[in-house]
Amino acid sequence: MRIHRLEVEGFGPFRDRQSVDFDAFAEEGIFLISGRTGAGKSSILDAVCFALYGNVPRYEEGDKRLRSDHSEPGDPTQVVLEFSTGDRRWRIERSPEFDRLKRRGGGTTIQAPEARMFEWVDGSWRGRAARPRDVGVLLDEILGLNQQQFLQVILLAQNRFARFLLAKNDERQTLLRTLFGTRRFEEYERAFEQRRKDAGEAMALQNQALLSDLEQAEALLDETPLPGAGEGEPANLDLAVRLGHVQQGALRARHIVETATAEEATATAAHAAAEKRSAELLAQAEKQQRRDRSRAALQALEARAGAIRGDRAEFADAQRAEALRPAIDGARKALVALTAATAREASAREAWLAAGEEDAGPTELDALVSTLTREVGEWSAALPAERGIPGAEADVARFEAALALLDARLAEADASRLGLPARIAALDDALADATRAGAGAEDAADRVRELEGRRGAAAEAATLLKAAWVAERAAMDAGSAFRAASAALDELRERRLAGYAGELAEALVAGESCAVCGSLEHPSPAPRGGDPVTPEAIAEAEAAKGAALAADVAATRHLRAAEQATADAAARAGGQSADELDGLLADARGAASAASEAATRAEALRADREALVAEAATLQELRESVAAERSITLAQLAAARGSLEHARRTVEAARGDFAGVGERIRATERRIGLAAELADVLRATARLADAATAAADDLEERLAETGFDDLASATAALREPAVRTALDARIREFDAQLAAEKATLMPLELEMLPEHLIDTEEAATALAVAEALWRSAVTARAQAEQRADVLADAAARAEFAYDAIAALAAEVAVIERLAHTVSGRAPNTRRMKLETFVLAAELEEIVAAANVRLGEMSGERYSLQHSDALAARGAASGLGLEVLDRYTGRPRPAQSLSGGETFLASLALALGLAEVVTGRAGGITLDTLFIDEGFGALDAETLDIAMRTLDELRQGGRTVGVISHVEAMKEQLPAQLLVEVTPEGWSAVRQATLAATY
Repeated sequence: MRIHRLEVEGFGPFRDRQSVDFDAFAEEGIFLISGRTGAGKSSILDAVCFALYGNVPRYEEGDKRLRSDHSEPGDPTQVVLEFSTGDRRWRIERSPEFDRLKRRGGGTTIQAPEARMFEWVDGSWRGRAARPRDVGVLLDEILGLNQQQFLQVILLAQNRFARFLLAKNDERQTLLRTLFGTRRFEEYERAFEQRRKDAGEAMALQNQALLSDLEQAEALLDETPLPGAGEGEPANLDLAVRLGHVQQGALRARHIVETATAEEATATAAHAAAEKRSAELLAQAEKQQRRDRSRAALQALEARAGAIRGDRAEFADAQRAEALRPAIDGARKALVALTAATAREASAREAWLAAGEEDAGPTELDALVSTLTREVGEWSAALPAERGIPGAEADVARFEAALALLDARLAEADASRLGLPARIAALDDALADATRAGAGAEDAADRVRELEGRRGAAAEAATLLKAAWVAERAAMDAGSAFRAASAALDELRERRLAGYAGELAEALVAGESCAVCGSLEHPSPAPRGGDPVTPEAIAEAEAAKGAALAADVAATRHLRAAEQATADAAARAGGQSADELDGLLADARGAASAASEAATRAEALRADREALVAEAATLQELRESVAAERSITLAQLAAARGSLEHARRTVEAARGDFAGVGERIRATERRIGLAAELADVLRATARLADAATAAADDLEERLAETGFDDLASATAALREPAVRTALDARIREFDAQLAAEKATLMPLELEMLPEHLIDTEEAATALAVAEALWRSAVTARAQAEQRADVLADAAARAEFAYDAIAALAAEVAVIERLAHTVSGRAPNTRRMKLETFVLAAELEEIVAAANVRLGEMSGERYSLQHSDALAARGAASGLGLEVLDRYTGRPRPAQSLSGGETFLASLALALGLAEVVTGRAGGITLDTLFIDEGFGALDAETLDIAMRTLDELRQGGRTVGVISHVEAMKEQLPAQLLVEVTPEGWSAVRQATLAATY
């Protein structure tokens, strides 16, 4: 991964947009990010991390102050990062959550976090993701590093550098777990533990099942003792003995079943013989009863034979007469219809003649109906005109009244318009005067506001001047304190160097080689000074110098801010005093008041003029509207008068001698109805007379065919359908009963059964005794078989469970030992969990990679080594780190290293960790590397060694960025990224290389 360009705006200390071109440092390979303390050097790395992961290493907890405090509510906050992986180049644009101005109305609202990602394709940026979540997913695919891994292999951030070296076992495990993703081994531990518990529970369930089966069988043996069962207490015996006891009981129970089965077979045969004898006697007794019942029924049927013969004759006559029923009904109906038609004919002729008409036949009446119907149709067309005459007369009167009203409204509108032009002209003159007087109101108000602001600035400048004097004195005191602390530190370092020989001499041992020259003899060791300087004293002096430097920087910054604020206030006051500005302000306020009053008066006049103009326009529109309405009403009146005249002529023609058209039509329709009715009745009477004659002739012929003497005898023989059905049913039922009884009685008579009743009581008693014996035998056999089955099943299950427990016990022992070992419990003597074991292997590889550089940087004095020694008080172990000191040949804790030594060891370990993590992440190439840590803790020689190590990192085209304010590094690294604080308080970035200065 190579980082090419970074742009920040409104982020951290950077208010204005700043750009960093990392490709400009590619030729040098290593560059310095420098600037005064607090200028924002680390914020450069914060921006890189924020662009990639939406978070920064310094704000993992608490308030995430990402937006610049110098930004105004309307200013943007954005970080843009361009980087490449392989042959693909990417661009990320990300903004944090912050308060922005509302687009509508006042106040602010929360701007949600935003993120977009682009890829450089064919000479342009093409969008690939447009939401923070989508950008995160895409980055995870591209980088293969999470934020923790990125901060350990690419961006070695402040306050994280030595964390891995000095961490405790648990803390180191947490970090390594994040970097190498070994949480799955913790899942393996839980899985083994769960398997151990499950195996134990299975073992307990097997034991419980065996005990349950034994107890069930033993309870059955106790409740129903079997013949031959021994005495004793099975519950107190060994499981194997109890199992044998149950198996013996099961064998005895099976023998009892065989005996009960033989007894059941004997009882079954006896019961079958008794049942057969009883059934035979019952069958004979039942046949005797059926024979006697059939004899009695046959006698009763023979007694009804005479009545049935009469029913047969009545049914035969009714069937012959039923064939004449249609002809009889037809002749009767034809006669009734003819009588009714004759009466209607007489009534219709009487009504026609009473109306003054002459008697006529159907043909003449049909012709008259046709003529009158045609005339009624012609007169009906005049009915709507007759009904509409009153409405037409009302319309004419309404339009005449509306026309008179419109003429009056026109006259009124013309009168109201007189005099408006003169009033508008007078208002125009007054408005022009007021407008000229109030034209300067806004300028006068602006002048007042300007003078008020300058008056406030003049008062503020006087106050700030006093604060600047106090800040200047404080800055002088802080500078003196810093120079004194620097001199004290230099003096201690010189004394420390002068006493090194004495310290080395004190460590010499007779017979052992000198660490400096290697000699085994020490003839004249240098004495140690009387007032030696300890490393603790040097550290205290360095801390005092650092505190003095911070105080000096803060005081200087405060002085510059106070001076700048004073100058700004004086400039805003325009160089004038408060008294001078008070006089100018009074004059300006008077002029502004007069102009404001004139402007107010002009607004009132303007409103009056607009009202008059609007009134004149309204009156003109009213007159035009009334005139248009009058023209329409005049046309409507002429049309209404024409329609009324046409309707009157149409009605006069259709009315004739009648009072109205409707009355004439109703009289004619009555004549049409009488004529049509008489014609229809005449034709119907003739048709029904013919039908009555034909029906009478047909009835005479049918009477002769059926054998009846006359119509009266045939009518007397007729029966209703229900009567005929009842007769037929009685006859059929009698015949069927007679045949059935004869068929039943004949075979019974042929069997020659005795006349006296057969006795069945003795056979029934013998059957009951045999059945009781048989049921008792069946119950005994079933109970014995059930008991034997239960005992056999319990014995089989107990035997199976007993055999399975032995095999399961061996498996449980193996699983339990494996689970305890994986979880770091006994027999694991190291108390090292499986995950810790895997991480220990990774740690050994990290230590091996780190020692390559640590040996070079420490002159082969120090090397790191992994320790899996047991931790105190039973704590987890396996991830310990120790420092092997070649001078003593003994390992010691990393916390015992000095500040510079800790830096070198942390740097070596961080670089080794970066190499291993990079390999685990799929062989990611690290073309860009940042280091943000205290090089100021190194002496000149150690700093030179560290610089050589960093110089090696740029091999292969890698670019290394280092954050430091150490002067020696500024001299050794000409390629620099300078972070400077502007006079306004925010920071700006400036790049400097050998080739050019940007």
